[in-house]
Amino acid sequence: MKNTFDNVYKNGKMVIDGALATQLEAMGCDLNDELWSAKILFENPELIKKVHINYFKAGADCGISASYQATVEGYMKRGFSEKEAEMLIRRSVDTLIDARKQWWQDEGKDSGRVYPLVAASVGPYGAYLADGSEYRGGYSITDAELKEFHKKRMEILWDEGAEILAVETIPSLREALACAQICEEIGAECWISFSCKNSTEICEGTKIAECAKALETFDCVKAVGLNCTAPHFVEGLIIEIKGVSKKPVIVYPNSGEEYNPVTKTWHGGKGGMTYGMWAEKWYKAGATLIGGCCRTTPENIREVYDVINSKK
Repeated sequence: MKNTFDNVYKNGKMVIDGALATQLEAMGCDLNDELWSAKILFENPELIKKVHINYFKAGADCGISASYQATVEGYMKRGFSEKEAEMLIRRSVDTLIDARKQWWQDEGKDSGRVYPLVAASVGPYGAYLADGSEYRGGYSITDAELKEFHKKRMEILWDEGAEILAVETIPSLREALACAQICEEIGAECWISFSCKNSTEICEGTKIAECAKALETFDCVKAVGLNCTAPHFVEGLIIEIKGVSKKPVIVYPNSGEEYNPVTKTWHGGKGGMTYGMWAEKWYKAGATLIGGCCRTTPENIREVYDVINSKK
């Protein structure tokens, strides 16, 4: 029987995990590849499992699968058959479920913690293109083509045992609406988190308040928010969402360093703030689901856990 968002969120707060790719690179994986972390699903899935377990140990109430860049089209481009590609996408969910089971048996069941949620990552169309367009939007395909691209993978992930679909790093409202419509059609629950370029707008330039308002009528959308966004924009974005939406607000921003999608490198500092200090600001602003995206670590998620669990 599947766990549910409502069951894990019953206390009105949830810790989301952190960056997968950062941890895989720290273990020696070369992710300079169009498939990014999705290639580790066929190279060494045990490393992915280890990262998931480390985030559960750090306090994550929800793990996100390694399927962000795992698409049938992407794997077939690499030379896999359609059947093999689907198997690898399923493996992302199975690996996360196995990690949860192992952590729960080893320490979770005696920790007083909630039984974690399995979220399957659904990255944007731009992630498949591997050209940085998940930070721009403006795809040159129709809405029907966008739905066709997403639907098969979302069905595979949901059928394999995902308990919520993490529709993440979405740069455009039309892509968010397409994914919400698919969730309605297949009977899945999701959260939708946007990539944002400032404290009021998602990457394509649409106001995040407009996006949150447009998603308000979708019962399948359990939370709305942002990820893969600079931390200093987050407080303003939370306030914008809270002004128009009754849904829980989810935020899992980057560490504070800036990413250049052309050179695929990170640079800059973190502005003198610890991740826990940022999480405190986000929680006070109204975000109740908090985690980390690029360049965050299990130590950062432990900081989030400590902040959230020190609050009534």
